[in-house]
Amino acid sequence: MLICLQGLDASGKDGIINHVLGAMNPQGTKVCGFKEPTKEEVAHDFLWRIEKQAPSKGEVVVFNRSHYEDVLVVRVHKIVPEEVWSKRYDFINCFEKRLVASGTHILKFFLHISPEEQLKRFEERLDDLRVIGK
Repeated sequence: MLICLQGLDASGKDGIINHVLGAMNPQGTKVCGFKEPTKEEVAHDFLWRIEKQAPSKGEVVVFNRSHYEDVLVVRVHKIVPEEVWSKRYDFINCFEKRLVASGTHILKFFLHISPEEQLKRFEERLDDLRVIGK
């Protein structure tokens, strides 16, 4: 099973991982976070780093952020031209179809919060850091 969590910073991805996976047997479960690609990852196709983390049979993998980052981020920040990022939708669809054809169940969640709630959560994080003295 592949669980994809996508959402704004502070939308609750880590909280969901801790609460949902905390109730599961950790054997056969792993969480993969996708941040800014490394030099090695940039030297490959955009799905290269994602495909390496796809679940094996009997495994549950949670993507904290996902393969959609390579469309969303590059599109919003104009990192690559439209003719590049627009084709990635087809590649993502093919990747997911291959996973499903091999028996993987894919669950996708987008966690949306308002800008006001996001700001409130950032402020709470800063307060927490001040309390622990960081």
